[in-house]
Amino acid sequence: MSKWLKVVLVGLPGCGKSTFGRQLAHELRFPYLDLDYQIEEKFQLKIPEIFAIHGEGKFREWETETLSELLHRDASFVLAAGGGAPCFNDNMDLINEKSISVYLDVPLDTISERLRVSKAHNRPMFLNLDQGEITLKLKSLLAQREHFYNQSKIKLSGEDFSAELLMYELINQLKN
Repeated sequence: MSKWLKVVLVGLPGCGKSTFGRQLAHELRFPYLDLDYQIEEKFQLKIPEIFAIHGEGKFREWETETLSELLHRDASFVLAAGGGAPCFNDNMDLINEKSISVYLDVPLDTISERLRVSKAHNRPMFLNLDQGEITLKLKSLLAQREHFYNQSKIKLSGEDFSAELLMYELINQLKN
């Protein structure tokens, strides 16, 4: 086993990967990384610009390239993967090979509430959608992506989970 511990959080947009990832990284005293931010830094374009200029195909290619580079680093970290990252280019296989994957399985109504119009401005996929449309979009995404998320080594379900709970799960995972 590698001496580096990499924890990759996966799940739907709004499930708490960034918020929980920062908390977990703080508890572990590891750097916190956000895959979308890493892509933006590397290619000097915001995610919506990449989609607009180059299309989703190029974005997914760059996403996989950046993910692979991060996972091959000699370093420990907590990484929040984009909601779609595990679902393309065998990324979930790579994530499971090089890290401990954690699926944050939060109820759809909780995520929908989090993504309400006030917060949707940061998420182009949900821009200009009302509450019902956000919920429908989430249901559709879950139907497409849950197969990949469920391949995670650890699954945390519910609205409230703590860094302490995940650390307990991580310790059990490392022992096995």
